[in-house]
Amino acid sequence: MSEDVNSKSKEGSKSTVWQILGRLATAAIVLAITAFFTPGFQINSFWALALAAVVLTLIDYLIVKFTGLHATPFGKGFVGFILSAVVLYVTQYFVAGYAVSWMAAIIGALVYGVVDYFLPGNQTM
Repeated sequence: MSEDVNSKSKEGSKSTVWQILGRLATAAIVLAITAFFTPGFQINSFWALALAAVVLTLIDYLIVKFTGLHATPFGKGFVGFILSAVVLYVTQYFVAGYAVSWMAAIIGALVYGVVDYFLPGNQTM
């Protein structure tokens, strides 16, 4: 009986790791598409893109944990849209090779939300 519980907890932890990796990969794809279509939004390398996806996911996770708000443009209406723009803008202070202006962050939040809406999977943590 205890072997069944241990095997289920190991499967659950593997599943959680794959979910997190999937979310990060999806976040990186959405971020790359957003940067491509948004003027004034630059990501200089693959590593900057990967690190920015990690930072965005971490900031979103912390915001959800402390406030209950999701930093998604369509998740919580206008507040989520503004929060998403702020998160996109603030990320440049943590990632070298990632630069965005305020206007690009606002446009990027809109593009990010549209692209995120059409990609399969749930992006919230």
